[in-house]
Amino acid sequence: MKLNANELRELEEKKAIGVIRKIKRKPLYFILENIYDTYNIGGLFRLADALAIEKIYLCGEMEVPPNSRIKKASIGTYKVVNWEYKKSAKEAIEELKKFQTISIVAIEQRPTSISYQKADYSLPLALILGNESYGVTKETLKLADQIVEIPMWGINKSLNVIVSAAIVSYWIVNK
Repeated sequence: MKLNANELRELEEKKAIGVIRKIKRKPLYFILENIYDTYNIGGLFRLADALAIEKIYLCGEMEVPPNSRIKKASIGTYKVVNWEYKKSAKEAIEELKKFQTISIVAIEQRPTSISYQKADYSLPLALILGNESYGVTKETLKLADQIVEIPMWGINKSLNVIVSAAIVSYWIVNK
């Protein structure tokens, strides 16, 4: 079943739960850490739905659904993507590792990061996505198995968090 934007916005929460159960999910998780822009959060829900990922963890200082701007930007996909709030990315990582062997990959520019195209991705996998201004915290980076970055050739240092998540996650899914 594919729904357009209006159908998603109007999808009742009870029916959304049924939709969630019918979708075959990929063993891929997003861990969002301190994402301030609610439109970015909503956009990441849309991306998560497009990829049929297992779950989004919303961590730290950030808004959560049913925030009106998240609802608007997500076009209702927050209702069909499994999500949970955690106080910290560390809590989300600990929860994921409790039940499975999982690879933790942060998308961040660091001296130790490697190109996202050269990383070793094995599922299940969690992608850590950080704050729009300062990225993934140093404490959380220490918990990552790998840190990957997207090469930048212009004067701008970084891409929007949704764009970065889309580039890397689509690369992983198509491997």
